[in-house]
Amino acid sequence: MDPITLVGLRATPLAIDDVVSAVDDPRAGGTAFFVGTVRDHDHGRGVTALSYSAHPRAEADMRRVMEKIVADTSRDGRPVWRVAALHRVGDLEIGDIAVAVAASAAHREEAFDACRRLIDDIKAEVPIWKHQSFTDGGTEWVGID
Repeated sequence: MDPITLVGLRATPLAIDDVVSAVDDPRAGGTAFFVGTVRDHDHGRGVTALSYSAHPRAEADMRRVMEKIVADTSRDGRPVWRVAALHRVGDLEIGDIAVAVAASAAHREEAFDACRRLIDDIKAEVPIWKHQSFTDGGTEWVGID
């Protein structure tokens, strides 16, 4: 069975239950999840809204990140049983869920480690860009190098 049980970009609101239930596994003694939400500030500036855009390959890149995490944990002898990740695209408002990731493993330490790596590696390696609008009228792109 494929340990990557859910991966995708969605223009509709994300449901945490979808991500958490996707990693349910009877072998798991630990399940960890992370939910990223749109906050009302960034670097001392008030945020009014933001929009996420993604490269056409972003979903494939998310899967590649997840495959690497699963492969690495298997080599370490501390397998992660299941992983899931969803990211929003389009216009979001303050408080909306922007990203949700989850991992299940035999023990909590492995689940926490995989979950942290999921969110960190997705942010670092997947071409998803954030365009923020600020209360002072300014805007900023994040993630475009």
